[in-house]
Amino acid sequence: MSDERWPSLPLAEWQDTYATLHMWTQIIGKIRLALTPLINHWWNVPLYVTARGLTTLPMPCGRRIYQIDFDFVDHQLVASRDDGTRDRLQLRPMSVAEFYGETMAMLGGIGLNVKIWPVPVEVQNPIPFLQDHDNAAYDPDYANRFWRILTQAERVFTEFRSRFIGKCSPVHFFWGSFDLAVTRFSGRRAPEREGADAITREAYSHEVISHGFWPGMRVERDRADGNVYEPAFYSYTAPEPEGLSAQLIRPEKALYNSTAKEFIFLYDDMRKMDSPDDALMEFLESTYDVGAALAGWDRAELERNHRLE
Repeated sequence: MSDERWPSLPLAEWQDTYATLHMWTQIIGKIRLALTPLINHWWNVPLYVTARGLTTLPMPCGRRIYQIDFDFVDHQLVASRDDGTRDRLQLRPMSVAEFYGETMAMLGGIGLNVKIWPVPVEVQNPIPFLQDHDNAAYDPDYANRFWRILTQAERVFTEFRSRFIGKCSPVHFFWGSFDLAVTRFSGRRAPEREGADAITREAYSHEVISHGFWPGMRVERDRADGNVYEPAFYSYTAPEPEGLSAQLIRPEKALYNSTAKEFIFLYDDMRKMDSPDDALMEFLESTYDVGAALAGWDRAELERNHRLE
């Protein structure tokens, strides 16, 4: 029987809401990007999971502090100012263009006047926000399910993070790629990627092993060729050491995706196991183990001398 904390999220049933939410979070994320100074590896731009949705965390603008929150319980976008001023926008089926216009008007009403580059990133054929009238779906049930999965993944990722004493990212939500991620660092600089742009150069300046959750990503069907999109957990080591793809990992259903060059553990496979939490932790630990071993990380200096039970 499936663990109720991990609800089903069939991509075919919510992909329109997914596409719309991706653009909505990009708009809010770009506001955070515009208001915050660059932190290593672009750690100033992600959103963070809350008990009700996703948040920008506090953002300075002039002498004021602002915060914007997606509430996937009452289905609102909430904008707050440090003096208690607040305003809300009801989340409902509406186009990206409409969301952009109403959001900027609401923020202006509480004194947050900010300009962003109004074009999405990390998507094929990006449509400027004010011209996007195609993405306009919002199913509150699936938005809530998506957020509930993020809360559970964030919980397990945080425990996994606690077992590492080297440099490690927060557990954060990248609105460009639309994934929840946590990244460990060896402490060594990485060779620059061929053809890297400014974003990639900053993100992968050092050796990393990253883990995360995508609500819909390309994976290999039945361990063979033929790509489909499904919710999945992932792990990659960058730079990828020779022989990584041939390593055995756990649980048994997890596999190496040669297209993405990542280890993949399908969400539906995880949630149907007797203990989804244990299965996910096993995936995180085993993929880290093989990546760190092959890449020659100084594990005695980076890991606690025991793992938490």
